[in-house]
Amino acid sequence: MKRAVAPPAPVLVLGAVASVQSGAAIATKLFPDVGPTGTLLLRLGLSAVLLLAVARPRWSGRQRSDVMLVVTYAVVLAAMNGTFYEALDRIPLGIAVTVEFVGPLAVAVGGSRRRLDAVWVVLAAVGVVLLTSGGGSNRLDLVGVAWAAIAGMFWAAYILLTQRLGRAFPGATGLAIGLTIGTVCVLPFGIAAAGTKLLRPGVLGRGAAVALLSSAVPYSLELFALRRMRASVFSVLMSLEPAMAAVSGLLFLGQHLKGREWIAVGCVMTASIGATRSNRRVTPVEPGATPVQASVA
Repeated sequence: MKRAVAPPAPVLVLGAVASVQSGAAIATKLFPDVGPTGTLLLRLGLSAVLLLAVARPRWSGRQRSDVMLVVTYAVVLAAMNGTFYEALDRIPLGIAVTVEFVGPLAVAVGGSRRRLDAVWVVLAAVGVVLLTSGGGSNRLDLVGVAWAAIAGMFWAAYILLTQRLGRAFPGATGLAIGLTIGTVCVLPFGIAAAGTKLLRPGVLGRGAAVALLSSAVPYSLELFALRRMRASVFSVLMSLEPAMAAVSGLLFLGQHLKGREWIAVGCVMTASIGATRSNRRVTPVEPGATPVQASVA
């Protein structure tokens, strides 16, 4: 009997990217029922239940510094996803991810004195300007752009905190605890926004789909892929997220981007790939890492 042939590692990474963006698209369909805050509560809460069952973290015996670290991580995690969902409520998925991507890019080139890195910053800035300078009746909602930019700032902080958390907590323990604390932080706001609607079977079902597609499935695919590929290759492939987000927005939400917006997406993607390649180091990447996490580890 022939053994099953495992998919190539790059295919697994692309599957993870597609899963994350599909989860984001499904999340937007929950907004009319429970709003961005209710959707955030469902994602964090159901993801926490899943990871607590798998990781079974120990809560006792931790130093105060570890407790402060995981609490800070939890607040940043909740804020990152909450601000991103607020952006998704106002602007197309592809544009939101593209603007948000500037945060990780800033981490990649932060403190660098290479002239080439300045080129990537300028290229990313050109992309953002192309996205936000359109006129006419279909002018982009600048409040949504602002939310996406804030989400990018929290994403940058999330990268740095994730590195520290990975050193302090083994495996998925830190993530499981962080998701649990994040759920507690969001709980009163989610209940105030959605109330008993959160308990509707249809809402819970779609919330579970968001939790699986945004966390469980992509993290698993990335874990298998990283066992068989270099971190630098992984980082370049993850730079395709803005384009995949635009495709998911088109397929699932009917969100069509204009020519200049596709050019903007391409600018930010190119900047991300360039920054990753020019700053690359052969370092491990944790599941759920961003395209630039290997270069700043």
